Amino acid sequence: MTTLSHLLDLAALPAAEIPDSARTMAQFSLFDWMVCGRAGVEEPLSGILRAYVLAEGGRHVASVLGGGQAPARAAALVNGATSHALDYDDTHFGHVGHPSVGIYPAALAVGEEMGCRAVEVAEAFLLGAEASVRVGMVLGAVHYNRGFHQTATAGAFGATVAAGRLYGLTRDQMRVALGLCATRASGLKSQFGTMGKPYNAGIAAANGVECAALARAGFTSADDGVMGPQGFVLTHSDHPVEAGVWDAPPPHSFVFEDIKYKLHACCHGTHAMIEGLATALRQHNLTPERVAKLHLRTSPRWLSVCDIKRPRTGLEVKFSYAWLAGMVLAGIPTAAERTYTDALAADPTLAKFAEKITVSGSPNVGDMQAEGEILLTDGTLVPFGHDLAARIDSAVLEASLRAKAFGLLGGAAERLWDMVANLPTLSAADLGLGLRS
Repeated sequence: MTTLSHLLDLAALPAAEIPDSARTMAQFSLFDWMVCGRAGVEEPLSGILRAYVLAEGGRHVASVLGGGQAPARAAALVNGATSHALDYDDTHFGHVGHPSVGIYPAALAVGEEMGCRAVEVAEAFLLGAEASVRVGMVLGAVHYNRGFHQTATAGAFGATVAAGRLYGLTRDQMRVALGLCATRASGLKSQFGTMGKPYNAGIAAANGVECAALARAGFTSADDGVMGPQGFVLTHSDHPVEAGVWDAPPPHSFVFEDIKYKLHACCHGTHAMIEGLATALRQHNLTPERVAKLHLRTSPRWLSVCDIKRPRTGLEVKFSYAWLAGMVLAGIPTAAERTYTDALAADPTLAKFAEKITVSGSPNVGDMQAEGEILLTDGTLVPFGHDLAARIDSAVLEASLRAKAFGLLGGAAERLWDMVANLPTLSAADLGLGLRS
């Protein structure tokens, strides 16, 4: 079987075959996505996109974060970008992408348009997210390292699967939709640190809705736009790794269950360092003044993403190992979105501390790991490290996500949790109302 065949099987997987463990993670992601979206509505890019699509007009069928309704494709664009505006959403390291912000907006928009149940939206998201991660794994590390943003590229295929499932596409129509996505998917890492990064998530969601809707309307496309000659994978990766990616396909195995949630409001590639330094801080009573030098070893992948030596804006601080390390040791909260201001980027104390820090890439350090040493002024060498790969108990994860949500939204967070906890009783329209109010 080819990747396309597996994707078509995944899109048509009977709901009864979806394991409860995967459903639980999809519901956690729904909650986290709605929280991040609600928290991002005041960001400038959110207002720009919201005004843009509402001015376009069209059928008011899908909810828009921040208020109003719009056509499904337009709502998906706004909601994808808005929910990624704070860069505080979930990450899957199987392909280094953010599944929820590219796929839930497509699933919910189409779900509202088609009058679906909330559970159907979550199921479509789960299958779409699984598709996006698997496509990203086929594309391989070279795709991301070359400069493509998997949230937008692989994510668009996931959004297409989710939207197509809710539109009720036939197998052949889904094949067409994925073929159209192959010529539509786009997104570059060069946009990191600008409004273009969250826009990439909106692009993925909107592309998924558009491609699925066009296939439903009778469009045609290449027989196999994913793996075929001059298809997406072969034109976007020099070393695709299809072998092994589908050895354990759903429903027997959902790689999506390895999703990781951000508990710090910065790039996920920095979280292992933050956790490692926080542990060292507690164990050795560290202060910035006691540190003579700090060396961090990280995955080589992150050097072009998270190693901004001298951030110019609060947004760039989220991608700066040097600044974030100084923040941890100075006791500046990394979990609070309001921390990341332009004034923080100009902080002279953090700038001075950054001069003590060196960063290198090591092939022995994985994408979810960080390690290093801190040389203290008295000559003591303090090792540190952390691995994000270990799964967190679901009860602990729930508590952590609810605490994060309360910090972002206050009491409104509990209302969203109550919605997600009672998902079987809700419609897609109910979820949409949760975005608007």
